[in-house]
Amino acid sequence: MRPCRALIDLKALRHNAQLARRLAPRSKLMAVVKANAYGHGAAPVAAALEPLVDAMAVASIDEALVLREAGVQSPILLLEGVFCADEIQLAQQHGFWLAVDNQHQLDWLERAKLPAPVRAWLKLDSGMHRLGVTPEETDAAYRRLKACPQVDENLVLFTHFANADDIDSPQTADQLRLFNNSCAEHEGLRSAANSPAVLAWPEAHLDWIRPGYMLYGNSPFDHQQASASELQPVMTLRSNIISLRDLPVGAAVGYGASWTARRPSRIATATMGYGDGYPRAAGSGTPVLVKGQRAVLAGRVSMDMITIDVTDLNQVDVGDEVTLWGPELTVGEVAAHAGTIGYELTTRMPQRVERVYLDQ
Repeated sequence: MRPCRALIDLKALRHNAQLARRLAPRSKLMAVVKANAYGHGAAPVAAALEPLVDAMAVASIDEALVLREAGVQSPILLLEGVFCADEIQLAQQHGFWLAVDNQHQLDWLERAKLPAPVRAWLKLDSGMHRLGVTPEETDAAYRRLKACPQVDENLVLFTHFANADDIDSPQTADQLRLFNNSCAEHEGLRSAANSPAVLAWPEAHLDWIRPGYMLYGNSPFDHQQASASELQPVMTLRSNIISLRDLPVGAAVGYGASWTARRPSRIATATMGYGDGYPRAAGSGTPVLVKGQRAVLAGRVSMDMITIDVTDLNQVDVGDEVTLWGPELTVGEVAAHAGTIGYELTTRMPQRVERVYLDQ
């Protein structure tokens, strides 16, 4: 078996959830576990988090059904609502909460025939401009939901921030102000805070917080931030060296011969590639850890393998452990070398990579 594996530290996961709870002690906690829990494995992650949270959130009904089939009993919010009218009855049957993002979903709810009402979260577009009713539509949408017998009385109003990871940007404060003004005359709990807002915008905590990325121990910021420094990375991506070779000056490595030895060099090959979710855009110089020592990629990432310049390391042998990211080398640092964000790297981790769950 290929030695690629993602170690998932459930103790660190719970630590991060407890940090979110501590930062917003008066707010209810909704854990966002969409996209297979950001690549960490939805069912094991949800099981570990369930005793610590008040609800969970996913993108769609198919993701929610996976959690129910795994035995998760917590309320689950469908962040994008339903995609057709037929899904409403299924959502009600399983106790899912529905985001209402647009007029079509309002119409479907009003026409639905349900044995019992569903819980609705009305989304307001405060500046993200993807989903949600506009500020001008808020009053009418709110009144329709309150009058709808298919919706229970516990209506929640929520929004989503576009730029909360930029602490110097005025956009988050502007969005929060618009959101609060738009729902000032309406009863109901409110929610606005995603991970960066949980960590850095306490005025946005309101009644519900919705952390996602931070639960997995990764900072949404590209700079040091006090609360984010307390996060513990949950995923450690590892493999092993399968080959070593010594190259003379001028020898090239990998597809396209993009890296050439400028000195006598020792190159290690490890089983890890873009077929395992490691970014092909990570170029020569991207850091990795070999037996805990920093080294760098040499040459292009292949589908199944990477090549590493280990010339300056102490004794390196076939079978030695390679860490692609984890507590000592953050996924954010690797992502920066690949011109992307850590969210993408963990979320697109394929099933080919074995998840090993640690709970010690």
